[in-house]
Amino acid sequence: MRILASIRSALLAFAAILVSGAAHADAYEAKLPPEIDTAPALCDYAPCAEVLPGATVFSERKGRPHYVEGYAEENGRRRLVGYVMLSTDITDIPAYSGKPVITLIGMDTAGKFAGVKILKHSEPILLLGIPESALVRFNDQYLGKFVGSNIEIGRSRPEEEIIGLDAISGATVTVIAQNQVMMTSGAAVARQVGILEPTVREQARFVERGHRPDWATLAEEGSVRRLTVKPEQVGLPRTGEPFIDLWFGYLNQPDVGRAILGDSSWRNLMNQLAEGEHAIFVIRTGGVESFKGSGFVRGGIYDRVQLRQGMDAFTFRDLDYRNLYGVAAAGAPAFDESAIFIVRSEAFSAAYPWKFVFLGNRIDRATGARSFANFDTEYWLPESYLEGGRPEVVKPDAPWVKVWKTRALEIALFAALLVAVAVVYAKRDALTRRSTRKNKWPVNAFKYTAWVASIGFVGFGLLAQPSITQVLTWFHALLFQWTWELFLTDPFIFLFWIFIIVTVFLWGRGLFCGWLCPFGSLSELLFKVGGAIGLKRFQFKLPKPWHDRLKWVKYGVFFGLLAVSFFSMGLAEKLAEVEPFKTTFLVGLFNRSWPYTLFAAGLLGLSIFMERPFCKYLCPLGASLAMPSTFRWFGLKRKQECDHCHACAAGCGSQAIDADGRIDQRECLHCLDCMVLYTDDHACPPLAQERKRRAKAGLALTPIGADGYFIPIKPVPAASGRN
Repeated sequence: MRILASIRSALLAFAAILVSGAAHADAYEAKLPPEIDTAPALCDYAPCAEVLPGATVFSERKGRPHYVEGYAEENGRRRLVGYVMLSTDITDIPAYSGKPVITLIGMDTAGKFAGVKILKHSEPILLLGIPESALVRFNDQYLGKFVGSNIEIGRSRPEEEIIGLDAISGATVTVIAQNQVMMTSGAAVARQVGILEPTVREQARFVERGHRPDWATLAEEGSVRRLTVKPEQVGLPRTGEPFIDLWFGYLNQPDVGRAILGDSSWRNLMNQLAEGEHAIFVIRTGGVESFKGSGFVRGGIYDRVQLRQGMDAFTFRDLDYRNLYGVAAAGAPAFDESAIFIVRSEAFSAAYPWKFVFLGNRIDRATGARSFANFDTEYWLPESYLEGGRPEVVKPDAPWVKVWKTRALEIALFAALLVAVAVVYAKRDALTRRSTRKNKWPVNAFKYTAWVASIGFVGFGLLAQPSITQVLTWFHALLFQWTWELFLTDPFIFLFWIFIIVTVFLWGRGLFCGWLCPFGSLSELLFKVGGAIGLKRFQFKLPKPWHDRLKWVKYGVFFGLLAVSFFSMGLAEKLAEVEPFKTTFLVGLFNRSWPYTLFAAGLLGLSIFMERPFCKYLCPLGASLAMPSTFRWFGLKRKQECDHCHACAAGCGSQAIDADGRIDQRECLHCLDCMVLYTDDHACPPLAQERKRRAKAGLALTPIGADGYFIPIKPVPAASGRN
């Protein structure tokens, strides 16, 4: 343990040096006091006065969801100034990192945002890429705006009464999630305190069919739903057992209620309910965690379960609890804990969908910090039980859906580029046959076009440079908790990774690394331009023995980052600045502190004289893709004579051909120069030799076959004796 602690300390020190020139990011993975989530006096642990100007005295947490009242003291009397809310008391919408941006929000008595402060975030892009001050400026756009307004990311549309906010370039997903946090939190509190009108929902009218479904039927039709939380979802080691396994359902509907409780128990329960009240049953069928909680006190609140419908949250006190002694439905599972909870609110309606929410603690594996986390499952009575069927409900789009919709044209163009490059490369044999060593333009025309599109459109335009941090995130997601929404939030990176995974197993990493990686394309293009403007005599390769040693460095960098990520993902993200991608494309060479600029500019400058130095020796992303390239389905072709002919090796820019003529597909960047020689009967020594032999023997010069040899034919007949 001491050795691990020493290694961690050394890495932290190295990371501190690495980021010494970066803007200070106070809120990145900040250590918040644990009491901030639970203490009644929220403002003893959070800077409430900073988000509610003029307030000097603050109440304890009130309402559900929680908020705090802020007062100004004037002449010995208190005047209500507004309200303060902690975003995670209301919603935990995840941002791009998969974790919520914990935000303290102030709102005045007129319902206008008075202040916003980010207490903690886990967005790596706001640590070493975009400065955290950009998020502060984004939040400042809310000040003075009414919580009931229709505020969206993008341009304002007065004709639709939509107020637009400027996004942060390169952090669209983060700001879309933050907008949902701001509007959801503000509206939830504004409804409680009377600034916004309370939600009024039409009550359900039930169809009584007179049947008694068994448990399997209830589950199949959705009359009972299941909510399972796994240990890895709360930061605990993965096991075969759930953290908690719950079943729940709505009891007021006569057929469902009688099936669950039996006739007499259901009638007794309905007689106890006043008009407009609703009964929900919950049973725990697995796991060790209690949904009632061990800290419940008389007169208190069951703080581990609640219902949500739209912007409204419904919690339960001790008077809202009834015992559930058994489930009458045939085939019902055994349970360890049970309850019936009563919803006493006119805002709740069984005609509309609602969510059952379990609130638990999540342990951050990287920092050990605890935070509240919400886990929910939607419930909606089957249409056959509702008179007139289900009402039409327009649900707000998830953040990732909004991103895909707003950038549909760019997504289509990007997808077309990926497909076009894959199709062209799949036709490489036909393409290289049209090229020769002296005229490689048929191949180079497509390759150079891909480079320019990758640099301009993909890199600088879409900011879609894949990174090793995504590999680490995917690796951890596969081990601990896979969440599709986390990867769908950036459509370009999502599509790029589908392309990368497919093509790596088809042809190896070379198609991405050699044709479409924005930084790799920029590096290669600089080398070509350098040769074209007269610097060719200064361009060089490392001797093959040195190359064969140094090519392993990138694998060391990759495994080092992977190892660090297991005890500190944040530290791994800092060390991942070994990739100059953010500096080059996302932030800009001259918009960062000098260490980053010097590092990225140095690599690009070296690329003028050495072909792809970063790609060959340092790139951890390339290393992570090189290993699965070993199992590619298709490789570049070789002849028997290649084992002693070094013509291709001499011109291989990636130095991927060994002394025996074999191509190391893990290092090959698919420039296709060797494939041009493969069918060039003037440049390929075995073919040139065969061509000369045939000419001397009077044999016809036939096309080159798929195996790289002349197609065999019979000798040409001798000419007739008559001239």
